[in-house]
Amino acid sequence: MVSTPMKPGSSGHTDTLFEDLMFSPDSTTAPKPRALKSIPRMQSPVRNQVELRPYDLDATLSADHQARAVWAFVQSIDLQALYARIQAVEGGVGRAPIDPAILVSLWLYATLDGVGSARELARLCEREDAYRWLCGGVSVNHHTLGDFRVTHTQWLDAQLTRNVAALLSQGLVSMNRVAHDGMRVRAHAGAASFRRRETLKDLLEQAQIQVQALRKELDDSPDAGTSRVRAARQRAAIEREQRVTRALRTVEAIGKHLSGKAAKHSPETIQVDGAQEQTERVQASVNDQGADAPSAEPASGQAKDAKKPKEPRVSTTDCDARVMKMADGGFRPAFNAQLAVDTQTMIITGVDITNSGSDMNQMLPMHEQHEQRYARVPAQWLTDGGFAKHEQIEQLTARATCVFAPVPAPKDQQRDRYVALRVVTVRLWPNGASEWAPRRPSRSTRSVRPASSAPTHICATAACSA
Repeated sequence: MVSTPMKPGSSGHTDTLFEDLMFSPDSTTAPKPRALKSIPRMQSPVRNQVELRPYDLDATLSADHQARAVWAFVQSIDLQALYARIQAVEGGVGRAPIDPAILVSLWLYATLDGVGSARELARLCEREDAYRWLCGGVSVNHHTLGDFRVTHTQWLDAQLTRNVAALLSQGLVSMNRVAHDGMRVRAHAGAASFRRRETLKDLLEQAQIQVQALRKELDDSPDAGTSRVRAARQRAAIEREQRVTRALRTVEAIGKHLSGKAAKHSPETIQVDGAQEQTERVQASVNDQGADAPSAEPASGQAKDAKKPKEPRVSTTDCDARVMKMADGGFRPAFNAQLAVDTQTMIITGVDITNSGSDMNQMLPMHEQHEQRYARVPAQWLTDGGFAKHEQIEQLTARATCVFAPVPAPKDQQRDRYVALRVVTVRLWPNGASEWAPRRPSRSTRSVRPASSAPTHICATAACSA
C-alpha cells in the first residue's frame, strides 16, 4: 500500500484528503487506472482435495425412498432357511459371512432397477447411495452376489410360491385368468464360443495341461507372485476346465438325441409307421361310414431321405445356451423365458427358463407348475399362436382349464384358416361309442368339451394336420 504525504495547513491538517487522486470538475476525461503489477488473487475450485465429512448413510436417502421399502419387505419375509446354512457361529472359528438379508435386498432392488449383472451390481454398491444404504457399510463383490443367486435358486422359487399363495389366501389374487407368453433373453455367451465335439476335446486337453502347470508352479516355487494372484489364476483355469467338460457332456447328449431322432425318421421307419397309420385311419373310416369311406391307398414307400443332422455345437461359456431367433430377426445365443401373469392384478404367478427356441410345448409344463405351486389351476389360459398345439390344448381342457389361443395359420396361404375343412373327425367316447362330427371353424379360439366328455381326436385323413 502506497501512502501519500500530508501537506500541513494553518491548523496543522491537510486541506483535502487524497489530494493526488482528485481531479478538477471541468476535466472532460477521468484518470486512467493504474496498470496491475501482479496476477489477481481469488478463490478457485479444488476438486481433488480429500475431505473427511461426518455423515451417516441413513441421511442420504429420503424417508419414502424405494430402497427403504425393499429393506422393510425383506425384513418381513422368512429367511430362516438361509440363516440355517451359515456355519460360522458365536465362539467358533471362521469369518462371518454377509447377512443374507443384505444380499436378498440388493438383488430385489437391482431387479426393480433393471440390473441383472452381478458385476454391475457390485459397481453400484460402491457409488450409488441407495445400494450403499442397503449394504450398510458391508463390502460385497460380484463373486458373492453371483454365487448367492445361483446357490439359492430353490429358495427363491419357493419364495415366489409363498408370496402368491399368501395373496390368494387374502383374496388379492384370483388367478381366474392367466396369460402365458415367452420371451427370448440374450445369453452371456458369444457366438464365437460355440464349438464342436473335436474342438471341445482339444480345449479340454489344453485346460487340463494349464491346470497341471499351475499346480506344478505352486509346488516348485511357492513364492512366485502373491498368493492372491496364484489363487486367482488357478481358480480361473479350474473353472475353464469345468466349463469345457460340461460343454463336452452337453454336446454328446445332443448328439445322442439327434441320432435317435434321425433313426426315428429314417426311410424304413417312416415307411412302416406311415403305412400302419394310414391303414388304421382307413379302417376306422370303413367301420363307421361304410361305403362312403375313402378308399385305401397303398403306401408309397418312397419317403424322402432323412437329412443328415448337422454336428451340434455347444458354447464353452454357457453350455445351456442355444442359438435362437430373436425379435429383430437375428440369431444369437439366448434362453426362452416363460412367464405367466394373473391378468387381473398383473402379478407373476409362474416362471420358467428353457433352452428351446419354440413355445409349442411350453403350455403344459407351465400349467403343471401352477398346479404344483398353488394346488389349483386357472379357469382360463390365454396364449398366442406359438402355443397352439392340439395335444396340449386337450390336456389342459381335461384339467378343467379353457384355453384361448389364435387359430394357427395353415401352410397353404390360399386357404382361409377359419373355414372348415371337408374332412370328418372320429371322436371315440369313453363308453366305446363313436360318432361322426365335422370340424367347425373358430373365429379366434378353439373350445374343447369339459373333462368329463372330452374325446380323443383321430383325423380320418392326413389333410387334418392344419
